[in-house]
Parts: sequence; structure tokens; C-alpha cells
Amino acid sequence: MKHHFKMPAFASAIVLATALASAPVHAAGGGIEIERQDWSFSGPLGLFDRAQLQRGFQVYKEVCSGCHSINRVRFRNLVEKGGPEFPEEAVKELAAGWDYQIDAGPNDDGELVDDDGEFFTRSPLLSDAIPGPYKNDKQAQAAQNGALPPDLSLITKARNTDYTGPVWFHPIHMLKDIVTAYQEGGADYLYALLTGYSSQAPAYKRDNKGKLLPVKEDDVGSDTVERCATVTHEHDEGKKDVCTPMQEGMNYNAAFAGHQIAMAGPLSDEGVDYKEDASGKPVAPLTTDQYSRDVTAFLAWAADPSHDQRKRMGWLVMLYLLITTVLLYYAKKSIWKRLKKH
Repeated sequence: MKHHFKMPAFASAIVLATALASAPVHAAGGGIEIERQDWSFSGPLGLFDRAQLQRGFQVYKEVCSGCHSINRVRFRNLVEKGGPEFPEEAVKELAAGWDYQIDAGPNDDGELVDDDGEFFTRSPLLSDAIPGPYKNDKQAQAAQNGALPPDLSLITKARNTDYTGPVWFHPIHMLKDIVTAYQEGGADYLYALLTGYSSQAPAYKRDNKGKLLPVKEDDVGSDTVERCATVTHEHDEGKKDVCTPMQEGMNYNAAFAGHQIAMAGPLSDEGVDYKEDASGKPVAPLTTDQYSRDVTAFLAWAADPSHDQRKRMGWLVMLYLLITTVLLYYAKKSIWKRLKKH
């Protein structure tokens, strides 16, 4: 007799509600679409590129570390397998030469301060966390006009992309992400943010009905043009579209929510000098795009330093389960074959 499984009505309702609730409210196309990038660490077989991680750390140190910390990363992590894998001696020199002193604690006599009343300090060691640019949050806020620059250790885990397709396709899209082991949403968003800066907000012109129509920069003339960070389209008859202009001190960014961000574009072409290869050329292009890819990869590793080890272990576990399944199958056949004879 064949048994047909039938999902209870309440279970079907829960599945449907979950699928619909997981779709963003702007799923009909009103959200910011972030293009997915091809990362070396993408998918079930993807691993970090050591050379890219080394370049990414250089970009972080020379550009990002002026405002942002990565306090969950220790100097020794830069040496370990699966990461940038810098030579240990080079990292020791890096730590010793870092422009930051760490409280050393009491001396042999139990004193915390020297004769001048200053705390005893020392240079960082391999076991220490990579120091940030500020000693505490208040100092950071004082230097940044009240804003607190986020720590970048987990930034690719704290950010993600939104689904912007039709609601009915969202469950299929989620299933595809599960099959392909898509976990790079934070990296895709960060790359889009770093490359999404523009010197000006997009230009628009109004038609006779008050609707704002986009204008190409090449076509911007002396006519009245409105620069809008965002545009709210009014669907009621007789109402004009609403243009949200850029606020003073803000920067336009195509990937940021609202398209207005206080942080200025941190990267520019030829802003970081990569080392040269045997032919005297840089090992990678000195472009904003390349810098963004490299530092994003480094921060993705910083958020998940056991990434490569975890994936390798996962495949070993899958192989173990496969072999165990085969052995159990033949053991079951052998046992039942003997029982049937009796």
C-alpha cells in the first residue's frame, strides 16, 4: 500500500507565511539591488586567496585603520594558516613598530606608574589584538564630530544584501542560496559601498506633470536640473514627485540606504602602492575597484578566520558519512540475507 504524505493545513500556512515574511517590504523592486561578486571564497569549495588577504591588510592598515579598528583580530592571526599567512618574524616587527603602546601593568615592585605618574607601557606582541586608532569610544567620538566609527572585525557579518525581486520568487531564491551555500552577502554589500561613491547625486528634470525623470550627466545643461539623493514617486493625480536633496556634509553613495553617508569615499586610484613583481609592475591593479575587493576579502576573513578549515572539515565529514552509509548498507544486507535463510 502506498502512503501519501499530506501536509496539514496549518503547517502549509506557516510555510507560506514564513516565505512571505522573509521578503523585504520593498521586494517589488523598490530596494537597492546589490550585484553579487565572484569571490575566491564563494561556494562550498571556495577558499581565501592568501595574496589577496595580504593586499587587503595593507589597504586596511594604510587607509581604514585611521578611523576603524579590528579589535577581534590578533597579530598572531596574520600568521596562522587560512589567513594572510605573513612570515612570523615580519609580523613581530609589524607589532613592535605599530604606532601604539599597550598598558604593561605593574612592574616587578607592583607599581602601575613611573616617577612621572605615567602608566607603564609596552609595544604590542603577537598575542595582542591589533590596536585601533583610539583608546576608547569617547576619544573616537571626539575626533569624529560625535560619530563612532564601527569596528570592522565583524562588519561583513553585520551587513547583508536585500532581495529585490518579486515576492513569489523569493522562496525559490532562498532555496538557490541554500544549494549554492551563498554566505557572501556582507562582502557583496561592503564592496558595493566602497565602489558606490559619486561626486554628485543623480540629476533629474520634471515633466509637465511634475514627475521627475532621470537625466544622463552628458545631457545635463543649463536648464533647471534637480539633484536628488532619493525620489519619491507620487501616484495620485496632480501630485508632484518629491526630491530629497543632499544634506550638507553628506556624500552620495548608490549602495547606502537613503544614498547619503557621512563617511567620504576612503579609496582612490593609486592611493595604495602594492609591491612589484619581477617585471617591476604592481602585483595587482592600483585602482579603487581592486582596493575595494582586496580589503573586503580581508575583512571577510577577519569575520571568519576559521573559514577554510571549516570547509575542509565539512568535506571530510561528508566523506566520512558517505563511507559510513555504504558500510551500513552492506552490513544491513548481509544481516538480513542470513536471517531470511532461517
